[in-house]
Amino acid sequence: MSCDLSKPSLMPVTEALSALLAQAKPAVATERLAISDTLGRVLAEDQLSTVDVPPQDNSAMDGYAFNSADLAGLEGVKPLKVSQRIPAGTAPKPLEIGTAARIFTGSEIPQGADAVVMQENTVATDVDGQSWVEIVEVPTAGSNIRQRGQDIRTGQVVIPKGTRLTALHIGVLASVGIAEVNVYKPLKVAVLATGDELVMPGNPLQPGQIYNSNLFTLRGLLQGLGCEVVVSAVVADTLEGTKAALKQASEQADCIITSGGVSVGEEDHVKAAVESQGELKLWKLALKPGKPMAFGYVNGKPLLGLPGNPSAVLVTFSILARPFLLRSMGAVSVLPLSLMVEAGFSRKRAIGRQEYLRVELKNGRAVLGHSQSSGVLSSAVSAAGYLVVPAETVVTEGDRLAFIPFSEVGL
Repeated sequence: MSCDLSKPSLMPVTEALSALLAQAKPAVATERLAISDTLGRVLAEDQLSTVDVPPQDNSAMDGYAFNSADLAGLEGVKPLKVSQRIPAGTAPKPLEIGTAARIFTGSEIPQGADAVVMQENTVATDVDGQSWVEIVEVPTAGSNIRQRGQDIRTGQVVIPKGTRLTALHIGVLASVGIAEVNVYKPLKVAVLATGDELVMPGNPLQPGQIYNSNLFTLRGLLQGLGCEVVVSAVVADTLEGTKAALKQASEQADCIITSGGVSVGEEDHVKAAVESQGELKLWKLALKPGKPMAFGYVNGKPLLGLPGNPSAVLVTFSILARPFLLRSMGAVSVLPLSLMVEAGFSRKRAIGRQEYLRVELKNGRAVLGHSQSSGVLSSAVSAAGYLVVPAETVVTEGDRLAFIPFSEVGL
């Protein structure tokens, strides 16, 4: 991946994303963990079932198990003797010919039975201590029986390598008796926020200063991904200070993420500091907010240079950094799902960059948040996701555009 930094043209978002993913080196170091400790981790090998699920034919409901041949050709209602009761978790006896077995949801089907009638379609009686059941509506053979292996077969891949585990995946692993799995070790990430104006929360603000939100936003996003944040620091706006911070980060982390310092101002030193210790492979994207997004290497370690404005940090992390990190963690599926929604607004002006608008959903339509400024973070709190407006696109109310829910990007 490379771009000619001497050219003023901006790289399209899709091209930048493809280039980033091509550079991501999937993780190789693994560890074995109990499945209860693997939420958000990435599987390092296919997981195969050693059992059938369900392990035997079982009843799909409370009722009576019987053999449909016993009622074949008969007219009217014929009572069947109830020969056994089968609670869930107990092994049944073979079904006596011409009888029925009281059965419950999940209970194993006895040998000799080929159907289950729901209890609502029966009339149960008791005569001299013997239970009988009349089947009012006779089901066909196979009715209300969940077949052995209907869900999962022995030897089947239940969860493939490269899957980032959710609670559902963990539940499936448990359902086939898998107690431990090999997962990739967490990615070690250094987070550096640049800017002399940044003050840590809890300290008083002096004239010209602002509180540092990017450091905490990025830490939270990385922790939500399952990354290990090994460095979290504010870097002074000097070239030497930036170079020293990047060098230290490259010695401790697998990947470096910076916020700020990648634009063209006199106090933006990240670009020069990266080039002094490595190479810059990508800079300036056709993206709003987030044009000065950068990617390169510092002493062989990948660096994602995000803009300094808080909302630009959100967008560039969500759309570009997050997929890169997921692929570096060994994940196969790394792109967020999107759906088409109608725009609940019009905008006559088209811009030359692909835009990610923070929108709320009202009556199924995307409505703009109270501010789209790249310096405003609070509008994302009430938003439901990003509405993607392609470059050079005029928006007319009712147009259908791609919408990425915040839940798809860990927000």
